Amino acid sequence: MTEPDMLDRLLDMARWAPSGDNTQPWRFEKRGDRQLRVHGFDTRDHCVYDLDGHPSQISFGTWLETFSIAAASKGWRMNIDQMDFSDEPRPRFDISIHPADGPSQQELAAQIEKRSVQRRPLHRTPLTAQEKSALQSCLPEGMAVHWLDQRFERLKTAKLLFHSAKLRLTIEEAYEVHRDIIEWHAQFSTDKVPDQALGASAGTVLLMRQVMKSWQRVKFFNTFLAGTWAPRIELDFVPSIGCAAHFVIHALRPARDPQDYVEAGRAIQRFWLQASALSLQLQPEVTPLVFSRYSRESRHFSRSAHAMPMAHDIRSRMERLVGTDLAERAVFMGRVGHGPAAKARSIRRPLSSLQV
Repeated sequence: MTEPDMLDRLLDMARWAPSGDNTQPWRFEKRGDRQLRVHGFDTRDHCVYDLDGHPSQISFGTWLETFSIAAASKGWRMNIDQMDFSDEPRPRFDISIHPADGPSQQELAAQIEKRSVQRRPLHRTPLTAQEKSALQSCLPEGMAVHWLDQRFERLKTAKLLFHSAKLRLTIEEAYEVHRDIIEWHAQFSTDKVPDQALGASAGTVLLMRQVMKSWQRVKFFNTFLAGTWAPRIELDFVPSIGCAAHFVIHALRPARDPQDYVEAGRAIQRFWLQASALSLQLQPEVTPLVFSRYSRESRHFSRSAHAMPMAHDIRSRMERLVGTDLAERAVFMGRVGHGPAAKARSIRRPLSSLQV
C-alpha cells in the first residue's frame, strides 16, 4: 500500500470515532502523503448540551485517539505537530504520520468500527475484577474511573437520570436539538441518530414521531398528558437499573482549557474501545454533567423558568452520588454491561464528504 493510500485508509478508520449526536465535527485536508490538517467545528451556538464547546472538544480527542490507534495498527506513529485553538469554536489540528517499529494496538484497532452505543437494558451480571482492571489500566496517568455498581448506587443513578431527563424533555432548547438529530424510520443513519437506536419501544417511537413535529405539541403533551413519564421510564430509568455498573471518568484536577478536554476525549475513546474488546456494551450519560455545570456556574441556558431550579437539583443529586470534588472533576459518565450489540446505530458520512 502506497503512502497516499495509507493516509486514506487511516482516515477511513478514524471517521468511526464517536461524536455527540453523530455530528462528526471534523473535516480533513491532506497536505502531503504524511501530513494532514483537521478542521474542527463545535456546536455550542445551537446545541444546549455543547457547553463552551467542551463536549465537541472531547469528540476531537476521540478522533485523534482513533487515528493514533489506527496508525499504530498499520505500523505508523501519529504526531500532533500543532493544536490551534486561537479560534476556539473552529480549532485546527496539524498531524503527521511516521514509520514505527511495527504494528501494535491491534486489539483496540479491531474495535474501531464495531464500537457503538447500546441504549437498551443490559445484563446486571457484575463486572469482574479483571474487567475493571483492564478498563482502569487503559486510562492515562492522571485519569481514573469511579464505579457505581452496587444495587443502591445503580438505583440512585437511575433517579438522577430520571430527573435529568425531565429537564431534557421540557425545555425548548433541548427539543430543537432532538428534533434535528433524530432520523425517523431508520435503522442506520450516516449523520444523525436513527429512531430505531433510541432504545424505545415501537409504540413510544410512533408517539414521539407525532409529538415531536412541533414544540407546541410537546408542551401540550407534557402539560396535559404526562408526556415525559413514558420516555423517562423507558429510556432512562429502566436502562439505568439494567446494567452491570455506571461509571464516572475523572481527572486529578478539573479540566480547564480545550486541550484538557481533548486529552479527556482520547482517554474516553481508549476506555470505550477496551470495553468493546471485553464484549461489553456502553452508553454515555453526560447530560447530568452538563446541567450540573450550568448550575455550578449559575449560567442560564433556557427561556424556561423551571430550568435553573431543576439544574440545581440535578447538581445536588450528582454531588450526593459521587461527592462534590469528584463531580467537579468528572469529564464523562456512562453505563456498561454485557449484552447484545445494538441492531440499529449511527454510522458515518463517506470519507469523500469529510475531505476539503
